[in-house]
Amino acid sequence: MWREPIRCRAATFDGSRTYVMGVLNVTPDSFSDGGRYLDPGLARGRVAELAAAGADIVDVGAESTRPGAAPVDAATEWARLSPVLRSLAGGAVPISVDTYKAEVAERAIGEGAEIINDISGGRLDPRLLPVCAASDAVAVLSHLRGEPRTMMEGVAFADVFEEVAAELGQVVRRAREAGVRRIIADPGIGFGKRGAHNLVLLARAGDLARRLGVPVLVGPSRKAFLGALTGLPPEARGPATLAAVVGAALAGAAFVRVHDVAEARQALAVADALRGAGAAAEARA
Repeated sequence: MWREPIRCRAATFDGSRTYVMGVLNVTPDSFSDGGRYLDPGLARGRVAELAAAGADIVDVGAESTRPGAAPVDAATEWARLSPVLRSLAGGAVPISVDTYKAEVAERAIGEGAEIINDISGGRLDPRLLPVCAASDAVAVLSHLRGEPRTMMEGVAFADVFEEVAAELGQVVRRAREAGVRRIIADPGIGFGKRGAHNLVLLARAGDLARRLGVPVLVGPSRKAFLGALTGLPPEARGPATLAAVVGAALAGAAFVRVHDVAEARQALAVADALRGAGAAAEARA
């Protein structure tokens, strides 16, 4: 499934277990923790906490992409990001930057970011893919119809898996044609999908990876579909998030993006052991 391991300066991702991307929002308005880490000192401390908890990657975002969120310009996004990134160079975990803007991605890579996490898969700013190619950055490319502000309007799929797989396949092909060598695909949980759509995509994460020929990352953490299932607000959706993470890992997801890193690492230790035991049993049969 993996063509070759994904190597960063401080880590190698080879599919031997499920990897954890910890979330750091340096925004005033993210749905779960907006405003908590706007201060660069607090943000740096949070990165250290995530690393100590077992994060394999820290994903830093400076623009909220929750449903209905208003976009910010590149200057505002960079003003939030730059003080944090400049303090993280040479750290213990690879840094990912959550942006769809080529200008921000290029500057972030210049400050040491090794991964660009684009919710639009290069669609909102086509210049982003050449930026990733020129720097050999890892590109996390997500499925998205529309844009964050409007993505929950008129959501419709006849077959969500087949449509997302086909559209993400086009994204992966465009990235390869642009020269991007290291790609991770993300089905865009919660991005223009209803609850049932998200469940199908989580349950078929491995099928999606096999279809695309690249590892798959999922990001169910604290999202609205978990609230619909449990009746709980974002801050109380930790157990539901862990259930989604374990289910996706057992289904074949290679990476999970979460807020609660330590808990996810514990849950994934069990999920990975179960998956390994199942594979061994099948090999003996």
